Amino acid sequence: MRKLIVQQWVTVDNIAAEEDGGLSFVSGEPFSETTNKEYKERLMGLIDAVDTLVLGANTYAQSQGWATATEQGEYGEKLNNLTKFVASSKLEDAPWGDFPAATVTRDPAATIRELKEQSGKDIWLWGSLTLMRSLLDAGVVDELTLLVCPVSRGKGRRVFEDRQDLKLIEATGFENGVVLLRYEIKK
Repeated sequence: MRKLIVQQWVTVDNIAAEEDGGLSFVSGEPFSETTNKEYKERLMGLIDAVDTLVLGANTYAQSQGWATATEQGEYGEKLNNLTKFVASSKLEDAPWGDFPAATVTRDPAATIRELKEQSGKDIWLWGSLTLMRSLLDAGVVDELTLLVCPVSRGKGRRVFEDRQDLKLIEATGFENGVVLLRYEIKK
């Protein structure tokens, strides 16, 4: 059965979005020519393990530039070619540049359950804190990948607002200071 894997960029003090919603703390993008080889390979491995991307409406709106950005190289190409779903109660459609449009879902938990029953690679939820929390509450999140950046912000939106029990699967540090933490969600 396919898994739903949530990925969040986060500061060491658990901030996943700054007060203005931004992510200026994110470091070490995987598509730079100067990126450490091990780091790039690990992040490319994340995207190679999935074939479906799920976004909340706000993250979708912030991500539309990916479809026309050329500087992301292989990472951007793979991301743009994933099957995409956008959870929204307002959007009627979700275009993605010259790539296939995302499918809009009004019931993301039901959509995830259906996708998990289909054959394919894992499913990736990127950002989308509000959606992540609702899918955690629905019990459909299987794994959480945190990319912990070597900074703190003090204020902003935290990954977790409530109690969540996790089981560590992997902890890998990289030369650029980013630490990849993978957790299984205890159900």
